[in-house]
Amino acid sequence: MEIRRLTAADAALLDHVDDDVFDGPVQPALAAQLLSRPDHLLVVARVDGVVVGMASGVIYLHPDKPLQLFINEVGVSARMEGRGIGKALMQSLLQHGRDLGCVEAWVATETDNTRARALYAKVGGRQEPEPAVVYVWPLQGDKPL
Repeated sequence: MEIRRLTAADAALLDHVDDDVFDGPVQPALAAQLLSRPDHLLVVARVDGVVVGMASGVIYLHPDKPLQLFINEVGVSARMEGRGIGKALMQSLLQHGRDLGCVEAWVATETDNTRARALYAKVGGRQEPEPAVVYVWPLQGDKPL
């Protein structure tokens, strides 16, 4: 298994991805845009030339806080679950955040997502004592703000 952070030069590696790693099919134009941004991180796991897992995150700035890493998503192909791929992806993503100067990383998940919660605990994450509430705003389409 190979774990690596992708850059713009690696876009072709996303031509060979297990169907269930991402929520949908990889769109080359979006992948190229993501990989061209130094503050967007995409780490993948490959086995025999096929992407079988990924973890993505965004480095973000605030005017009053040091750099932080928001972990957006972790996905591992069902056929490869239980082999430590998610843990390896998270460790790599967290290390890239450290290397870029982030002082903290965070992620949110649903309370009933036991697999994700177990993964995050395995790599040293600790659950905040205060529960969070998530709000969503549709910014496109015919739904008013």
